[in-house]
This record gives sequence, C-alpha cells and structure tokens, in this order.
Amino acid sequence: MNSYRLPRALLVLALVAGSTGGLRAAPRPNIIFFLSDDHRWDRMGCAGHPILKTPTMDSLAAGGVRFTNMFVTTSICAASRASILTGLYERSHQFTFGTPPIAAKLTGESYPALLRKAGYRTGFIGKFGVKIERGEREKMFDFFVGIGRGPYLKKQKDGSLRHESELCGDQAIRFIESNPEDKPFCLSVSFNASHAEDGDKRPGIGHFPWPKAVDGLYEDVEIPDALYSSPEIFDAHPEFMKKSMNRQRFFWRWDKPEKFRINLRAYYRMISGIDGVIARVRGKLSEKKLAGNTVIIFSGDNGYYEGQRGFAGKWSHYEESLRVPLIIYDPRAEKSLRGKVSAPMVLNIDIPATILGYAGVDVPAAYQGRSLVPLAAGRDPGKWRGDTFAEHLMDHGAIPKWEGVRGARYVYARYFEQKPAYEYLHDLEKDPSQLKNFAADPDYREVFEKMRKRCDELRDAYGGPYDPERLKKLKARQRQNKLQRPKQQKKNG
Repeated sequence: MNSYRLPRALLVLALVAGSTGGLRAAPRPNIIFFLSDDHRWDRMGCAGHPILKTPTMDSLAAGGVRFTNMFVTTSICAASRASILTGLYERSHQFTFGTPPIAAKLTGESYPALLRKAGYRTGFIGKFGVKIERGEREKMFDFFVGIGRGPYLKKQKDGSLRHESELCGDQAIRFIESNPEDKPFCLSVSFNASHAEDGDKRPGIGHFPWPKAVDGLYEDVEIPDALYSSPEIFDAHPEFMKKSMNRQRFFWRWDKPEKFRINLRAYYRMISGIDGVIARVRGKLSEKKLAGNTVIIFSGDNGYYEGQRGFAGKWSHYEESLRVPLIIYDPRAEKSLRGKVSAPMVLNIDIPATILGYAGVDVPAAYQGRSLVPLAAGRDPGKWRGDTFAEHLMDHGAIPKWEGVRGARYVYARYFEQKPAYEYLHDLEKDPSQLKNFAADPDYREVFEKMRKRCDELRDAYGGPYDPERLKKLKARQRQNKLQRPKQQKKNG
C-alpha cells in the first residue's frame, strides 16, 4: 500500500520538543474536500473547455496538481460515494441504491472516523448520498448538515430563495468560523449540483436550477451540437442499451435542439455556481489566516453524457461516464510543483487514503485505493496501476449491470446479465472516441482474451462473480446483525 505520512518517531519527537518549549511540531494541515455531482473530467476551464467559466477550479489547478486520468469505479452517486468513504470497490463494500446500509466495520475505517480518532475536527455538509448504520454518523462527524436538492431553491425565513450550493457555502463558512483555534479540521462539502432536478422536467431553471449569482451566464454563447450525436452512432448499440435509462432520460433533457441548448446552459451555470461557492470558502480561509495550511481537494462522483451518443445520465462503460475531475491543491508545496498535470491513472477509491496521507494517519490495510500524496508531491510512487476494475451492480430493470477493465489503451466491458453476455472492447489509441467495438474482430482476439481474463482476475479479487441472490443475502445478513447486536451489547456490558 503506497501511503505517505510523517514517520511516527519524528512526529513524537516534534510534539515532545514543542511541549518543552523547544522545537515546535509543524501543524497538521486542515483538509477540505469538495465533491460535485454529475461532473465529468473535461467540464472545467483548466481542462480546456471552451465555454465553461470555472476561475476558482482553474486557480486551484494552477497552484496545485490536476489529474487528467481520474476515474470512478462505479458511475452512480450512491456506490461512488460509498467507495470514497470506504476506499473500496462496489463489489467489496456492497452498497448502492436499494441495498442495506454500509457495514459499520467499514464506516469505522472511513476517513472521517479515523481522522476524528486522530484528533481532527470532522465536518460534512450537503449530499451524503449513502446509508450507514444507526449511531455511526456520530462516530464519523463532529459537525453534520445534510442539505438535499428537493428543491434546489429553498425558501429562507425572510421569504427569499437560496440555492443548495450557496447553503453549502454558508455552512462551510460557519464550520470554519466555529473551529477551535489550533485544532486541525477535515471538512467534506458534497454538492447536489450539478445533478438535474429529476422531478421537474421543464427546460432550464426547472431541470437544472442554478444560483442567482450566475443568472444570465452563457446566455449569449453559441452552444455546439453534442459530440457523437449522429443517429448512426446510437443505432450501432445493442437493443438493451437503446432501451436503457440512458436513453429514457435522453428524452427528458436532450432530444430537441432548443431544449438541449437551454438545458446545457443551465447545467453549465450550476457548475459555475459551485465554482463561486468554493471561492467564497477560500476567501474565508484567507480571512481566518488558514489558507496557507489548508489542503483542498476537488473531484466529481461520476461522469455525465450530456446527450452524447444519444444518451443521458451515466451508469455505463464509456469515458463520459467513468472519467471525472480531480485537483489537489497543497499551499505548502514547492513552487516547482504547482500547476502540474499528472497523467497516471487515479481513482475515487484513492481519495480517502490521500486525505489520511495528508493528515499523517495510517491507511487501513483493507483499503483498495492508495494515497496520491507522493504523486502530488512529485515523488516517485514506485510501481503504479496500469488499469482498474469498473462495474455497476444496482438492481434496476432499466440499468444493465456490467463489469469491466479500463486500461491505459484498451477498455473491456461485459454486460453479464444479457443472454448471452454482451461484450465490448475499445482501443483508445486507434479509436479514442470509443465508436468501434473490436470484441468480435479477429485481429484483436489475443487482446480480447487477455482483457476478459484480467476482468475475471480483478472481479474475483474484489468479491467474486455477481450473485443474483446477492440483495436477498445482504438483507438477511442485516436482519441477523440487528438480532445479534443486543446480545453482543449485553455480553460486553
């Protein structure tokens, strides 16, 4: 496990020296982790987007490290956010929509729980997005303010409306202002934006409500057609994908040219709204003289199609679904390391190990991700990953389950509930847009078999083949745990 932390002996020596009036320990850094929703890797100005205005994200990238090959291991908010908490693939933590809560043994090793034990003040604001067992939240967070998106625009006591993103900023500032002096903190701010308001399908402000601060933004900008939007590209897909939720929601948001442009402008405003909130929080850090010792991490929980390929949503194996932004800004870093772009493959399951690494806390052996502190600090991380397992196991009739491998050049995906299983093989070197499926191409037979075997190896390492009875067994195990818990408490008491 590649983790970075201050050696324990040096930490103890520094603390002792500080307590006796000699050398003082360097203060542990504060950490703020911002997480956006439905935000793919190329939707920032610093990533080369020609329209989006994200000056704060751009500033963080200019002063930090932007990771260009950041992927989620499951492209849906529930499973991805569970992976971010636990450092585990979905097949290992076994949580998504419709499953029992994340097991207490896993939340007990989550980054906020471990930081809290290590003396950090921990906070969470916004969309939690996962279920955990009763009593576990209090072990993880000193400060918790859940803010949902139903609705995004919330009526205040004075009758005005305030956007969920702005409320997240308000509470983040409240957390910073209330933090005890000299106590390190870790604050997680998880936005509902830029997720659509599924219950309101009116184009623009109905479907993608934006904060008032970005009213009118992008109104005079010409919006180009979606990439890969020709009917032939959609028609080349198998029937089960053409009938999936990716297609169903396409008709909610992207099917008409004018609707597409209205919704995309509104969606971009939501992203710029997030950017403005992050700017406010950074301003408060500067005001409190905390900016020089606060590490900021920004990422997304999954990608987003925006109508490309004739699809909406995420949930499947294409790049638009799996690839998300990641910026790490460490104000303490040497100037030579600022503004760097890092190409190695990194994952959402690396985020908790990275947060622990910055705090100098040991990374649990059970974590399947690794700390990115060495990469961000410009050090040689040793042998790095060349591929990742990816999957989607939610039980939903309109979202086909799949498992696969995203490698440096090749992408393999298996939609295993189809009869027979439907397989994809993409060659990112020859076909970076993933418009061709080479699975049946005889020239790719050796590569295909190698990727299929690699998928099996990773699948088996993280939990084994999908069990159709999985959900029933999970729920039965949860009921059994609830029955056993009082007996265990009595025994221990």
